[in-house]
Amino acid sequence: MAAKAESLGYLPDEWLQYIYDEKLFKLFVPKRFNGLGLGFTDVLRKEEKLAGLDGSLAWTVTLCAGAMWFIGFLAPSLSEEVFADEKVCFAGSGFVGGTANLVGDKYLINGSWTYASGALHATHFTANCEILEHGKPVLDAKGKAVVKAFLLKKQEVTILDGWSYMGMIATGSHSFKTKNTAVPLNRAFEILPDKTKIDDPIYKYPFRQLAESTLVANILGLSLRFLELVDECFYIRNQKRKYDQDHLAYYEALKTDWGNRLQSLKTQFYDSVEQSWQQLKNENQISDDTLALVSKNSRTLAVNCRDACSKLHPFSGLEAAKNHTAINRVWRDLNTVSQHALLIFPF
Repeated sequence: MAAKAESLGYLPDEWLQYIYDEKLFKLFVPKRFNGLGLGFTDVLRKEEKLAGLDGSLAWTVTLCAGAMWFIGFLAPSLSEEVFADEKVCFAGSGFVGGTANLVGDKYLINGSWTYASGALHATHFTANCEILEHGKPVLDAKGKAVVKAFLLKKQEVTILDGWSYMGMIATGSHSFKTKNTAVPLNRAFEILPDKTKIDDPIYKYPFRQLAESTLVANILGLSLRFLELVDECFYIRNQKRKYDQDHLAYYEALKTDWGNRLQSLKTQFYDSVEQSWQQLKNENQISDDTLALVSKNSRTLAVNCRDACSKLHPFSGLEAAKNHTAINRVWRDLNTVSQHALLIFPF
């Protein structure tokens, strides 16, 4: 199915039906809106598990579910309308790519946005815009442009074929644009803790750490799967080449060392996330030290995942370089998603 997804350039109907049946786009959506309403740590573990199955599947779920986390900030009347559709799905971009000109009781929106994972099956798109009033920029108290997010219907946007990368092919992370689109005032929202519309701690979780954690859950799931495939390839080669005992011992020691290191860092990561989640639920806030620890552990885990896979990669042989093999696909996916700017540096 993964090979089929790559050839299509988007998730096949079989996977989409599985996602709808399991409500995977609704990981953060409250149960009263027919969502799963999971706690944050449970969301991450589910995303890690999906990444072990397929990178494009997990990434699409992660990004679309992340966009649907915005239900916590939408006007209640809008949420009631939008989430009446059982197959509702948001795609979007964090990029401020447009303007929203307030004229009377409407916003007039123009712009284009990149990397909207899941664009080809999304029912709605989220788009960040600088606010104008009668064509003039609106500034905050510090003189900076005011930015708000907007929810656009799929018929209000044009999808641009802009996803041509070596990995995560089936995410269909295309660009989109809109021109002179008038939307009502309730389609605007702000992603701030004091702007939440649903009383649930998940919507008060800081967006930066939420993004870092969900991204590294994908990197972790892909990395652990990649190391499993390296091991398979190595011992298939051994049946033909018959490595001597020194070579076998070297590989096993390297595999064990990196495996233990990743498992230790994985535990530290999930422990810090759970600590932050419990603080938020019990104290209605997360300490700066705990947030810093979540960020640090996310970045450290991401860096070590990349290093582990790079160190073990040569032992897979040419199988990892062969087009259309599972290990080649996982390698391409891993080395695409791990380019995300949030997790490049270890600090």
